Amino acid sequence: MNWKTAALILVALLGGLTVLFKIATRVPQPPAHQVFINGEVLTMDAANSIAEAVSVRNERIEAVGSTAEIMALVEDATEVNDLRGRTLMPGFIDAHGHFPGSGMSVVSADLTSPPVGDKLSIADVLAALRERAEATEPGEMVSGFGYDDTLLAEERHPTRAELDSVSTEHPVVATHVSGHMVVANSRALELVGITADTEDPVGGVIGRRPGSREPNGLLEETARMDLMMYMQDMGLREIYAMMKSASVEYLRAGVTTAQSGGTSQALATGLVLFSRLGVVPQRLVLFAFDSEFADLMQSGDFDPADYASDRVTMPAIKLVADGSIQGYTGYLSHPYHVPRDPQDPDYRGYPSIPREDLFARVKALHEQGYQIAIHGNGDESIEDILDAFEAAQQAHPVDDPRMILIHSQMARKDQVARMKALGVTPSFFSAHTYYWGDRHRDIFMGPERAAAMSPARWAQEQGLRFSSHMDTPVTPMLPLQAVWSQVHRRSFGGDVIGPEQRIDVMSALRAVTIDAAWQVFQDDRIGSIEPGKLADLIVLSGSPLDMSVDMRELQVERTLIDGATVYRRY
Repeated sequence: MNWKTAALILVALLGGLTVLFKIATRVPQPPAHQVFINGEVLTMDAANSIAEAVSVRNERIEAVGSTAEIMALVEDATEVNDLRGRTLMPGFIDAHGHFPGSGMSVVSADLTSPPVGDKLSIADVLAALRERAEATEPGEMVSGFGYDDTLLAEERHPTRAELDSVSTEHPVVATHVSGHMVVANSRALELVGITADTEDPVGGVIGRRPGSREPNGLLEETARMDLMMYMQDMGLREIYAMMKSASVEYLRAGVTTAQSGGTSQALATGLVLFSRLGVVPQRLVLFAFDSEFADLMQSGDFDPADYASDRVTMPAIKLVADGSIQGYTGYLSHPYHVPRDPQDPDYRGYPSIPREDLFARVKALHEQGYQIAIHGNGDESIEDILDAFEAAQQAHPVDDPRMILIHSQMARKDQVARMKALGVTPSFFSAHTYYWGDRHRDIFMGPERAAAMSPARWAQEQGLRFSSHMDTPVTPMLPLQAVWSQVHRRSFGGDVIGPEQRIDVMSALRAVTIDAAWQVFQDDRIGSIEPGKLADLIVLSGSPLDMSVDMRELQVERTLIDGATVYRRY
């Protein structure tokens, strides 16, 4: 058999397998005509109209109105869905997250503390990693996600030596809940060549043992990137399991558009493939990491359309300007409330990208016509971002740039006003008030600064359009938690963190629907229930507008994408 014949046979086999796989993972098709009647329809249109009924033809919304008006459109073959007073609204849009990161639960240990998990000490963290190691092939990576040093009894990070006690045969890596740092054992450090002679990279820190240059296992910010890339080198089975697990989790939460907010070329290619095969039915918004796509952009070979399909878009390029407040790597204009190191009370964190480099990178991307999304938590980092973008706009003005300032956690009032003037739109990680509000007040920021975290009311007063997100897998994919947090701003400990920054329910719902769609130039297709738009819809067990109930207890009973039911609770 010659090589041409062998190649033809291989192509035929792959083609056949692809057909069989598509049949096995076939995306559900919508009925030709279906109506939803007798409900509370939150349209999220410009007027925040509330209707009773909706008609859907194939994948698009045909009409919105009263039950009587919509019933007049019913034909013999129409599927009639009686909502019986339940709420129909647009599917939730993940304004910023790391899909399919939450699927790591199938390949790594859960290291989270309350209110998400149950790890209370370093011993608990190590036990979870040992259990994972026992189920892992010799020499393969053992990982865990979500430990929080401030919630562990020891109030510190695990160490290299402690992870060595889990295994010296396996590379063992524990990822901080922020995602901005990891702790590695000796084997993992060897894999990426980090030794006592390794210098700290620009924008990162290699933790050292006291009185020595020997790494203690903690890798902050850019220092962790080589190891993070190594951890992402998984087999097809693991990748499929992660994709499927994350997709199901998001569908159950009513998320019809997911985001991979900082993707590599390999991950972007995989997401497009699994979308086309139907493994991931959600729409996907990909933000390309500028560092991961730098070579392609410099050579002129980068085209976001190469990663696009009917359900996948790559609208923006992402940069990371600083780190995490709860990781002490967010870049502040004034020192942290409780110093990380008592010997350095003036410590303010640090930028991941030096200011001069940030200016150059933002200017280059802006002049090339890319939408830009920049991670910024600390107010000094936000200042650098706004300065860099203002300089880019002055050099190359764009009427509607919609530069996304991801998190904007400690944005000051003057900075929110600058965002409005510059055409910058923030995406707030508002659930921080629930998960970390008590510690921001008592440890990281102090009462005054903590009260202004995720300042949605200031944005609203400026007429500044914004979104809200969960940064999953940093926190679970619970869009109604994001809404609840913007409305109530109550911490896990039960205190209100900054009552003056609370907003109304409808505005908070817009931040996870139409305004999130607007940020990525998708508001003409999705995000609201209006004639002509795609029928990405969810049915809730009750109304999020009913202030007599805790909206977080509402159940997503049905999720539809393009009019097809992709999840049903009952």
